[in-house]
Amino acid sequence: MVQAYRAETENAGPGPERPGTRLRALRHKLTTDRGIWRRGILLALCSVLLTLVMMLHAKIPNTVGNTGSLIETFLPWFGVFVPVLLLLGLLRRSATALVALILPVTVWLNLFGGLLFAEKSGTGGDLTVATHNVNASNPDPTGTAQQVADSDADVVALQELPVGKVKAYEKALADRYPHHSVQGTVGLWSKYPLKGSRPVDIKMGWTRAMRATVTTPGGPVSVYVAHLPSVRVKLNAGFTASQRDRSADALGEAIADDPVDRVVLLGDLNGTMNDRSLHAVTAQMRSTQGAAGDGFGFSWPAAFPMARIDQIMVRGVEPLSSWTLPATDSDHLPIAARVQL
Repeated sequence: MVQAYRAETENAGPGPERPGTRLRALRHKLTTDRGIWRRGILLALCSVLLTLVMMLHAKIPNTVGNTGSLIETFLPWFGVFVPVLLLLGLLRRSATALVALILPVTVWLNLFGGLLFAEKSGTGGDLTVATHNVNASNPDPTGTAQQVADSDADVVALQELPVGKVKAYEKALADRYPHHSVQGTVGLWSKYPLKGSRPVDIKMGWTRAMRATVTTPGGPVSVYVAHLPSVRVKLNAGFTASQRDRSADALGEAIADDPVDRVVLLGDLNGTMNDRSLHAVTAQMRSTQGAAGDGFGFSWPAAFPMARIDQIMVRGVEPLSSWTLPATDSDHLPIAARVQL
């Protein structure tokens, strides 16, 4: 009987592998296979470099092609390199590369984790505002205006209004917004009375910014509408943004000198909140998306949003929620926010 039992056991195979056996095998491999730590040193260095770029982005100079501002514009997307490095580390079977990934993951979560995982939107509010770069070549100004108005915003700002299409926007919004003002290529529509509408000089030679006081039931609010100069990425010049930067400084000075305590800025700033070159504006105002929005709120390009260059910023009021609106025939997405006065 004993011999029969032994023979049957020898021919039956190893049987199912226990989880404990797998863990012991992995521990044995980590402690005895020195190659698993020696491989992937270059990948580990890439993780360290990625970490330093994200940690020290404010220290990267703008002297050559505005490199610092370019990196800051697309800074959230640096997280895409993490799964790439993870996959390469697994293919290389490198423990060193995988452990090094802890650094960029930690820094990225510290920078942007709050935007993805924190529940910040509130309810209520006194004033809902919306802004949209409608695109000068928009083939359907009426439909675009009506889509933005469907947000039920109390105040709507539009940028990139060509002279020949202003009447179409005015007609489309007239029923919902009895008060409006167009200055150059930017305009403001409001359910509440406007006063003191005037252009704001942002050093461009023509009008792409304006200011008006909106007389809301909760008191006066100074509203700015701005469309800062476009930026370009060129092989021979890098991130060309000098004109945008000068206009941002001028806009920041105008807002700082505004006599009204409560200020709202609506517009296409052609830059993100991370971009140091917008410091003259961002240093004195809060982003509604950063304070009360869920996610990144990317607004451009509409087909595949990669950056939030359209902004709603406030001073002296409390952001309660912030969101993007459905796409129109523009290359930007409209955005909206609700605030407490």
